[in-house]
Amino acid sequence: MKKKVLIIYTGGTIGMKKTDKGYAPVAGFLGEAISAIEDMKSDGAPLWDLHEMSPLLDSSDITLKEWNKIAGVIYDNYSAYDGFVVLHGTDTMAYTASALSFMLHGLDKPVVLTGSQIPLSEIRSDGRDNLITSLLIAADGVANEVCLYFSGKLIRGNRAVKMSADRLVAFDSPNYPHLADVGISIKYNYSALEKPGGKKFEMRPFRDLPIGVLKVFPGIQFSLFESIMTDKLSGIVLETFGAGNIPSDSGALIPIISRAFENGTVITVCSQCPSGTVSLGAYEASSALKAAGAVSGYDMTTEAAVAKLYYLFSLDLTVDEIKHYMEQNLRGEMTV
Repeated sequence: MKKKVLIIYTGGTIGMKKTDKGYAPVAGFLGEAISAIEDMKSDGAPLWDLHEMSPLLDSSDITLKEWNKIAGVIYDNYSAYDGFVVLHGTDTMAYTASALSFMLHGLDKPVVLTGSQIPLSEIRSDGRDNLITSLLIAADGVANEVCLYFSGKLIRGNRAVKMSADRLVAFDSPNYPHLADVGISIKYNYSALEKPGGKKFEMRPFRDLPIGVLKVFPGIQFSLFESIMTDKLSGIVLETFGAGNIPSDSGALIPIISRAFENGTVITVCSQCPSGTVSLGAYEASSALKAAGAVSGYDMTTEAAVAKLYYLFSLDLTVDEIKHYMEQNLRGEMTV
């Protein structure tokens, strides 16, 4: 019996149409473009249905609301399909992939995010291969986790980083091996895949909470950010230098971090370096962060850290529990 895959289109370049104002997602247009691809009807292709979200959005407009909607579509249709392909704009695809990896608990079917740098309707589009290969991966039932496929690379969703705005090889996972490399055949890296845990499949939506990201740079005046560090801020991802280092700025940041911690804000330290890990306390410049109550994001991407904060705060855990789990590997998002 043929496998069956649900394609969920959220918007993004792959299904955009050229208009007087530039490329834009247009309802119904992607279905026409896919139907024109003969390979989608071949004997080697799985059966598929298309679910088009409404409204279709450029990925820069994707929010927590859309994450919950996408996860909800997968949850509602979980028993009817062997796998899922989520077509998404590239700008925030890594954020959505990270969010879905935490929302979909006990997943035992592939959920593959993909898209393109050139619209499917254009002659040189990379979308055709990305779509067809993602469809085959979703039907294979080997990578039973949230992953991202792009230009020959299958990547764990919460390890993905967008590396280029204009190259066809747009994504990579600097801190984790590829789940598969695709050439003439799909070569799965079985040792890198998530092992099935035998847990019941559940969808855990995110609550709309104030989460922030602060990128450290030379000469930063931390006092300018003091006003956002209130008890209304649930969590913040602090992108530091190297292994977790920050400029001293006359010690201005540490009192702010301490006060935020006392207010119940969880500060997670990630590195600005694409590759490597945070090691709080390894250098004097980072030891103060640890002493002030910040937690280490180790080698998590900023995208994964943001999604993980949303996830843990949505579980109604205590601040201490959230701090504990931020430093634990939950979905293959970090190497501790």
